[in-house]
Amino acid sequence: MRFEEAVLPHLDAAFNLARWLVRDSADAQDIVQEAYLRAWKGFAGFHGGDGRPWILAIVRNTCYTWLRKHSRRDLTVEFDEAAHTHETSTPNPERLLVEKTNRDVLQHALEELPAEFRESIVLRELEGLSYKEISEIAGVPVGTVMSRLARARARLRDCIAAADKGGPTCGAQKLKL
Repeated sequence: MRFEEAVLPHLDAAFNLARWLVRDSADAQDIVQEAYLRAWKGFAGFHGGDGRPWILAIVRNTCYTWLRKHSRRDLTVEFDEAAHTHETSTPNPERLLVEKTNRDVLQHALEELPAEFRESIVLRELEGLSYKEISEIAGVPVGTVMSRLARARARLRDCIAAADKGGPTCGAQKLKL
C-alpha cells in the first residue's frame, strides 16, 4: 500500500483532532504537517490495514509533544462555524442567535475538558472511531476509553446544564471527575 492511499484520505480527521487538542487552527496545521512528515519517515513500520488509527496516533502524539514544549494550557480559538456550515434556507435572527449561543456553550464546554477527555470525545463523536480504535490511538485499554468518554459526557452535560440555568461557567465551577 502506498503512503498516499493509506494516510492522505485522513487529513481532515488529523486536522480536526489536532485543532481540538491544541485549540488553535494555525498551530494545528503545523502539527499535522509535522505528524505527516513523521508518518512519511516511519511508513516502513506501517503493516497495512486501516491507516486512520495509525496516522491519528501519530497526530495525537505530535500534539502532546507540542503541548509539553509550549506549555500552553489556556489556548483558545475562534471557530468560524459559518465557514463550515451549509444552510439551505435563511433562518430568522432569533433562531440564529439561539443556534450561535448553543454552539458557543458546547464549544466552551469542550474546551474546558481535560485533553484526555477532549481527545476521546473528538475521536468518538466527531470522527466516529470505535472504542478499540481510540484505545489503539491513545495507547490505553478499551475500559479506560469507555471511562474517559463517560466522564467527558458527564462533564459536558453538567457544564451545559449550568449554562442553561445561568450558573457559573464551567471553568468557574468544580465539576466532579
